[in-house]
Amino acid sequence: MLKTYLTNFKGFSREIWILTFITFLNRAGTMVIPFLSKYMKDDLSFSYTQIGTIMVFFGTGSIIGSWLSGKLSDKIGFYKVMVFSLFMSGIVFIVLQYLTSFESLCIGILILTSIADMYRPAMLLALDTYGNKETRTRALTLTRIAINMGFLIGPILGGLIIMKVGYSGLFWVDGITCILAILIFSIYVKEKKLPFKLKKIKSITNPNKVIFNDKPFLLHLLITMITGILFFQMFTTLPLYHKEQFNFTEFQTGLLLSLSGLFIILFELPIVRYVEEKNIDRIKVISLGILSMSISLLLMLLSSWSGILIVMIAFMSIGVMLTFPFANAFAMSRVHMDLKGRYIAVFTMSYSFAHILSAKTSMGIIEAYSYQANWIFMGTLGCIALALCYCLSLMLKAEKTDIELKIKQSFFSQKEAV
Repeated sequence: MLKTYLTNFKGFSREIWILTFITFLNRAGTMVIPFLSKYMKDDLSFSYTQIGTIMVFFGTGSIIGSWLSGKLSDKIGFYKVMVFSLFMSGIVFIVLQYLTSFESLCIGILILTSIADMYRPAMLLALDTYGNKETRTRALTLTRIAINMGFLIGPILGGLIIMKVGYSGLFWVDGITCILAILIFSIYVKEKKLPFKLKKIKSITNPNKVIFNDKPFLLHLLITMITGILFFQMFTTLPLYHKEQFNFTEFQTGLLLSLSGLFIILFELPIVRYVEEKNIDRIKVISLGILSMSISLLLMLLSSWSGILIVMIAFMSIGVMLTFPFANAFAMSRVHMDLKGRYIAVFTMSYSFAHILSAKTSMGIIEAYSYQANWIFMGTLGCIALALCYCLSLMLKAEKTDIELKIKQSFFSQKEAV
């Protein structure tokens, strides 16, 4: 079994492994993110509405960062974007601890995520550049394992740091690990340049038109955004719910969140490999994942038993493993060669919008009604995403049929001309 499991890790280039390592280092260092809502509630005494508003700035900055990353990656290359993003976000993380008023934190969070979220689209382009077609989905999954290994270690260490040092310690660790990660990257991975500059035969005059005319891609973005809304409950409402419903400490919350990381480390790559080998329909896999995520949040209605939190984490982890890797792969499969950066930027922006809507909507529902109303709303939203997956499946079948018909028509027209 171990030998079979280890075969999943073969075939990656040296650069992919280094990218994976710095992604792990960066993710393990961003300990403050899972505890951000608790930090604002406990240390800064912000209201639910204020927390929701700050999370809107969090998501808005993410949108700006993703858009800038796509545009700059197409112009100056992903390498420079990654170096700038990690180094500067490290500096901003350290400064953020000194911003304690509502207004200053809104601005600080906006600046932080605008810079930090330039990393992800550039990193996806790096995987595409340093990898190959055969290992692309597995390379994406490998970096996700790195993220989840960081997710496994980070919250536990974060909870311990809060208990021993306080929240200020998190900001210092976050900042230092970002800077350390980019130093390792710049030393061991060199910018990959073409030996000569390719001359484009025809330039795209309206890049946005190409992207926004791709209807399956746009529908996929909507599904991805809803998936993100469900997933981000882990970082926005759940840490608060753990405290208020079960009186959990930061360390206990960290352990629970780390359990999700452990599940994903153990099972995601074998699942991805199995789906690829059996050539299982990706949209069906994503649909199953969304169903699992919806069930996980609806399980939170059983609030009288703390053990339900472990069951919830298990279902959410299954959902994440079945949605995120294949959502990334689907987006990459739709990419136009001359617009890679912008396509990936638009895709990652769907998660940014999800962060805004997840936090603001949930905090509003909780303050106006209850946590239970929020779980019902999220479960219903998941059902809507399932219906959209079915529509996407029909759209892709129609697209395939149309392409086959055009090929046949082209073939017969050429034959008649001869």
